[in-house]
Amino acid sequence: MHDDGRYDDPRVTGSANDHVSRETGYPSWSPDGGSGNPAPHPVDGDPAARRDQPTVGGVSAGSESSGSPASRRAAEGTSRPANAPADAPTQPRRNTAASARFEPAVPHQPTPDAVRDAAPAAPDVATAPAEPYPASPAADPSSVSRETDVDDDPPLAMEAMRAVQILNPSGEVTMPRPERTRVMCVANQKGGVGKTTTTVNLAVALALHGNRVLVIDLDPQGNASTGLNVPHHTGVPDVYDCLINSVPLDDVAQAVEGIPNLWCVPATIDLAGAEIELVSVVARESRLDRAITAYPGHFDYVFIDCPPSLGLLTVNALVAAQEVLIPIQCEYYALEGLNQLINNINLVRQHLNPRLEVSTILLTMYDRRTRLADAVEQDVRNHFGDKVLQAVIPRNVRVSEAPSYGQSVMTYDPGSRGATSYFEAAQEIAERGAMEPVSRNA
Repeated sequence: MHDDGRYDDPRVTGSANDHVSRETGYPSWSPDGGSGNPAPHPVDGDPAARRDQPTVGGVSAGSESSGSPASRRAAEGTSRPANAPADAPTQPRRNTAASARFEPAVPHQPTPDAVRDAAPAAPDVATAPAEPYPASPAADPSSVSRETDVDDDPPLAMEAMRAVQILNPSGEVTMPRPERTRVMCVANQKGGVGKTTTTVNLAVALALHGNRVLVIDLDPQGNASTGLNVPHHTGVPDVYDCLINSVPLDDVAQAVEGIPNLWCVPATIDLAGAEIELVSVVARESRLDRAITAYPGHFDYVFIDCPPSLGLLTVNALVAAQEVLIPIQCEYYALEGLNQLINNINLVRQHLNPRLEVSTILLTMYDRRTRLADAVEQDVRNHFGDKVLQAVIPRNVRVSEAPSYGQSVMTYDPGSRGATSYFEAAQEIAERGAMEPVSRNA
């Protein structure tokens, strides 16, 4: 062992200059990146000679005068691969063999040098100059995307257009008015098929477009009065007074707030006992017909909302009406009771009202996701033919929400699918009445 910082490696045979540094501990390691013996030290092994050499910047003059790049790198403590470019910055070489002997076994992690070499330095955001956004090219007005039609409007714009069309703020008569009053009875002995909803929304749609409409609530539940926001609590004059006490119809009719040309005859809970009291009354089946005939004013449409039964109240409505509008839910149970309703209508036509006819069938609560709805629609259209309206009322939550606010869906959400469907149904009913005038007293 020598005192000059070197020692002889017994594993390596060669000349006296074939020494190994204490910092490496690897026999074939050389500062110049080669696999041979290390380069000889530029200064003789005498420590005193090294001490006598002047130093510049921490490097001895003897190493500087030797002119060997490997010597300069060894003196500076840096190394560079042999194939690296001349102007490339030198990086300190990590002695993996020595560190493996002294460092504990830990999971391998990238060294700061490796991370610095792998990822480029991020620019300083605070000092980096802000680059302006590139100017977008001017859009050509003549170029249109293949995915968008030129005539298509955004959904919100289309909904707003439908709302304006349904509400008709100008008040013009956009739906044809019939030559004589059309009295329509909305009947179906099955409950929950949309009789009251159909009555309220059709009446509002026709009234908004220039027709004079009267709604008679003949259901003791009073749902039609609720949908039109008409008071129908106990003590309010209602249709019961017309049937039992022969009160004129114009004394109990109330104008609907916010809807011009629309009136409503409300129903209270007193109407529940009207069927029992009518049993002993003379001509009990035609009490409502005489009240409508004696009305001094003129209406274009009179809608009678019937209860879900075939009692005396429904018979009064069938005798007073000229047309029957049957809402049919697109389910099997609705078809099952339809046959019995048609039989009762035929009995009323034969004995009480020969002018009565089933003029309109409206499909309600249509769910296009089910095959059952399609099957019911096909069966109804095959059986009734042209009496079935082309407009179909879908399941729409807006239709169910509107009565809780005392409104119809026509005013609650005029742009919804439910409002659009009822508007189309009302327009189709008005056009059919204009093409085929109903002979009815004015």
